[in-house]
Amino acid sequence: MKLIPALAVGLLAGLLSTVAVADPGHSHGAETAYGKPGDPKKPARIVQVVMREADGKMLFLPDTLTVRRGEQIRFQLRNNGAIDHEFVVGTVEANLKHMKDMEKNPDMEHDDPNAKRLKPKGAGEIVWQFTKAGKFDFSCLIPGHREAGMFGTITVE
Repeated sequence: MKLIPALAVGLLAGLLSTVAVADPGHSHGAETAYGKPGDPKKPARIVQVVMREADGKMLFLPDTLTVRRGEQIRFQLRNNGAIDHEFVVGTVEANLKHMKDMEKNPDMEHDDPNAKRLKPKGAGEIVWQFTKAGKFDFSCLIPGHREAGMFGTITVE
């Protein structure tokens, strides 16, 4: 009967290692260098962001945003493109690191307060509170998308 607990521990360790690899650098409710998940029940400024492809480029419209420190933003996301795109809020360093992980796992789906993947013509929402001043990034980390121009800057004043 010692075999069953050993198998259970082995399975649990395998699952935990998969979770750690699948989601580096993203927030699951904790405060980060770029803020924290917002409270959908509280007021928020609405910012609409469109994802699309045009003339060989992939883009966000708008690709620059300015917010006040402490402000809660309700990102209303719309993928007007012909392929999947995602919106990931983070530091430039965290997003570039995660982009490398996405190259190894291109089908990785995000279920994070700071990230949303959308199918073509799909819509979604992220509520985020920017608690610290600085310059932050939003990117599509699907392989090749950021390199094709799909990133933007959030300045928190």
